[in-house]
Amino acid sequence: MQNFPARYAELKKSMAQLGKDIPATMGSFGDLHRNSMVTGALSSKHKELIALGIAITVRCDGCITYHVHDALKAGASANEILETIGVAVLMGGGPSMMYGCDAVEALKQFQEARQAA
Repeated sequence: MQNFPARYAELKKSMAQLGKDIPATMGSFGDLHRNSMVTGALSSKHKELIALGIAITVRCDGCITYHVHDALKAGASANEILETIGVAVLMGGGPSMMYGCDAVEALKQFQEARQAA
């Protein structure tokens, strides 16, 4: 089973390197991300949950890792994340169920890491 907190740290490091290698592209992507996640009609928490649901349905391991982490950081509860996984399974079927299992494991590991800190 993947170590999701370690994977999150690896992704942050890799994205920082990309920021050095292709600063214009990564800077633009960072701006897009920040501006997309600002609370407006939808809260940042709800936007992170939407991003997680999409990550599961498009089967993006790194995105699942990142958005479970960021949904928790934005104040999402375990139940909200679990319901998001359920909607993703509805929309993506069996393959999304498998990636939903990864999201559940990520949730568990990030919660354990928060408790240990």
